[in-house]
Amino acid sequence: MGHIAARDIYRRLGNAIDNTPVRTPWNDAFHAMLRELYTPEEAELVVRMPYRPSSIGRLERVTGMNRSRLQVLLDRLCDKGLVLDIREDGDHAAGAAEHLAASAHRGGKGHHDHHEHVHPAADGSSPADADDSCLYMISPIVIGIFEFTMMRTGGALPSKRWAELFHDYMFGDRAFLDANFGDGQRVSVMRALPHQQTLGDHVEILDYERAAALVEQNRTFAVGLCSCRHEKHHLGTRQCDVDMETCTSMGTGAEYLIRHGFARRIDKAAMHDILARSRDLGFTLSADNVQQGVGFICHCCGCCCNLMQGIRQWGHTGILVTSSFIARCDASLCNGCGLCERACPIDAVSLPVPPDGRKRDRRCTVDEAYCLGCGACALKCPTGALRLHPRERKVLHPVDSFERVILQSLERGTLQNLVFDNPNSRTQEFMRGLVGGFLRLGPVKRALMGEALRSRFLDAVRRMAG
Repeated sequence: MGHIAARDIYRRLGNAIDNTPVRTPWNDAFHAMLRELYTPEEAELVVRMPYRPSSIGRLERVTGMNRSRLQVLLDRLCDKGLVLDIREDGDHAAGAAEHLAASAHRGGKGHHDHHEHVHPAADGSSPADADDSCLYMISPIVIGIFEFTMMRTGGALPSKRWAELFHDYMFGDRAFLDANFGDGQRVSVMRALPHQQTLGDHVEILDYERAAALVEQNRTFAVGLCSCRHEKHHLGTRQCDVDMETCTSMGTGAEYLIRHGFARRIDKAAMHDILARSRDLGFTLSADNVQQGVGFICHCCGCCCNLMQGIRQWGHTGILVTSSFIARCDASLCNGCGLCERACPIDAVSLPVPPDGRKRDRRCTVDEAYCLGCGACALKCPTGALRLHPRERKVLHPVDSFERVILQSLERGTLQNLVFDNPNSRTQEFMRGLVGGFLRLGPVKRALMGEALRSRFLDAVRRMAG
């Protein structure tokens, strides 16, 4: 009977992770991945953890586990990247998954606050005790379990096995990507940044879309293995030869990675050097899909990036949110060289042969439904024919991680878990079902995500959290 009990705990673990803002539908590949990453005891703890960030004091009460054993397990899970520990001892420009969790706990009061008022959870308990300065939260699969697992270094780690398991789950079939983007979801964890050098004349750009400005807003920086390149290296599908240590982070996101050995500390000058290298190589820059508190910048190539693979393979354009710009070609300047076509990481630029068959008359064409607005194509254009211009339709970039989590959870049907977050309470289980059923109604979801009600809805949620 032991194997039945073991399968049951991993099935329950899969359900717990599926209830985070990024959905993880169950299948055999997911089961195999969970068994590889979590011991049964670790799985049991994660299953009993609240969905909102919680202090060890609250975890002790909610899970019923002994504090000393609880601390051992939490430390081990954090070092594996399977649980996030959120601390207020670093830069206040928090980022990555850590800022996502901290914002959900704070009620989105702003990443510069030094003293947040602690709000009770739905079960009446406090998310943080007066003597607890660290909050813990289940890692979502992205940004979280995948990235931190593939960023681990040192020792005899089974990185090749991990790479195979993640690939089988994320790309073995459509289940994972369809669960998160199959219904036209628009709120993803990452967005493309435009290369500023490729903007058209007199085009204005805001600071949150300027990579250099994001760097200047922070004091703490780190660089670690690019999880996608590391995965593709072990799968044998990597085509580029760039250094794999290209994943950059800032603020408390950087502190989290440094603290657990996923990345090493670097200075601001090194951050700017890495940006310059990515520009020279024609990489796409992608960052936290927020306007405030951006915590990481990725340096992506088409051969390795899982986000771009998802766009090319399955056509889910929402996987990587576009910038506020789009590439357009001035046919009078285009010489048909094809460098732009080779530079685009998602095949959104092409040079079709004209009807008369004269290849020398080819001119670049941009598929506006797919264009990321990153400027990778324009970086390689020798004549200046390709430039970035403002999009006609406004792109949804949440103000901060609090807004992103709320909108992402609403789109994917998990918002009720952040409100009634205790998985061990029968009463809250009932309320999750009731509220979740209401929020999943098509007209309700469309209204709350629409332009007319979205801001009012987010303001109401902030007031409830505050």
